[in-house]
Amino acid sequence: MCGRFVSTTGPQDLVTLFGVTRWDPADTLDPSWNAAPTDRIWAVLERVDHDSGELARQLRPLRWGLVPSWAKDPSVGARMINARAETVHEKPAFRKAFTTRRCLLPADGYYEWVAVPAAEGKKAYKQPYFVAPADSSLMAMAGLYEFWRDPTRPDDDPLAWLTSTTIITTQATDDAGRVHDRMPLAIDSRDFDAWLDPDLTDPAQLRPLLHTPADGHLTVRPVSIAVNSVRNNGPALLTEDPDAPPLT
Repeated sequence: MCGRFVSTTGPQDLVTLFGVTRWDPADTLDPSWNAAPTDRIWAVLERVDHDSGELARQLRPLRWGLVPSWAKDPSVGARMINARAETVHEKPAFRKAFTTRRCLLPADGYYEWVAVPAAEGKKAYKQPYFVAPADSSLMAMAGLYEFWRDPTRPDDDPLAWLTSTTIITTQATDDAGRVHDRMPLAIDSRDFDAWLDPDLTDPAQLRPLLHTPADGHLTVRPVSIAVNSVRNNGPALLTEDPDAPPLT
């Protein structure tokens, strides 16, 4: 799975990197070295502009944890932070979004954990590892997004609508597979246009666009156990932990 990740690139740079044509400067997010489920995260998506009627590539903050339109309340989103690539086109919560509401989720890298058993008077704990492209490039994680209408709010309430997102994952490869058996998928820059195109709806054409991040050229290193608490944030979380047990 992908349960935490790092996202530190500012919106101005994301607008340039992803060819965004619409972004509201009032939408701001702080850099995060510990993005967690239910946090607001940056997403790149394409939708028809209400004013011009033209398709616009947008940069928007979405809540991580997809809430299907038919959900009774948004709490279900905490259980839908990932969508499995093997079944994303079949599952009721994801299949419609897979065909018409796809997005890109920028990330510097992501975290996974290895359970370390108790030994020599030390309690058992989970050692976090940071997984990132070896060339330090930005990952464009494959995502889906969905709209949910809060039935308890009036139509003119700006908080009546919640837009949420999920990360598509697959079987982990290379060094990443030594940490966890799942990993996020990414979209190659050459495929951004096709992936974001809401008129491309054939799953047979969409699935080949999903790639292993950085073509599998990833680095994995142990980092501070402070990552384990979602309350902690900041660049110090990426400090390498020299006392971490070696991966087997």
